[in-house]
Amino acid sequence: MGLSEIQARIAKAEAEAGREADSVKLIAVSKVQPAERVEAVLREGHRLFGENYVQEAQGKWPAWREEFPGCEVHMIGPLQSNKAKLAVELFEAIHTLDRPSLGKKLANLAQARGASPDLFIQVNTGCEPQKAGVLPDDLDAFVADMRGKDLPVVGLMCIPPESEDPAPHFAMLAEMAGRNGLDGLSMGMSSDFEKAIAAGATHVRVGSAIFGARDYS
Repeated sequence: MGLSEIQARIAKAEAEAGREADSVKLIAVSKVQPAERVEAVLREGHRLFGENYVQEAQGKWPAWREEFPGCEVHMIGPLQSNKAKLAVELFEAIHTLDRPSLGKKLANLAQARGASPDLFIQVNTGCEPQKAGVLPDDLDAFVADMRGKDLPVVGLMCIPPESEDPAPHFAMLAEMAGRNGLDGLSMGMSSDFEKAIAAGATHVRVGSAIFGARDYS
């Protein structure tokens, strides 16, 4: 499919939703993708990428940042507390703040560094036991707790259940963000980003539709 087609689909979805052009940021999910595919997208001029694994990002992005100035890399996978120190140095934003212990660790790091990446709180909108994220009923208290730690919480993130229509989950996330005064909505992936944009997404995370299928072997 490729970058230009995804950008065109985003622009069309923005227009159909009555939203301003370029109001949605495309995070190109480059995890486990061959270097030549990522470099091709970099050469096309795209500069916002998402990674799931701290060590993988550490191994490739410092060199690409030098070669392609202006890169912004976001952490969109689960973050282990013991990788938090490295993560805050590598990423401009972390989309997976999902538990009090990680918030405490990030707050301590922010105090020590005098700076912090932007933070999105991951919400488990489907209340799936196997999935990370703050439960909807616990969200308001969690937002207040993170703000009390002076963390730069800018928005919410969700990954709807695979077996369900994502639209109600996107609507739920938008409502929760609105009542907490949060502008950022990280939601929507390759298969459903148009629905996410209709519901107010500010960041969509698209990987395979840009780069091609991943080979995990």
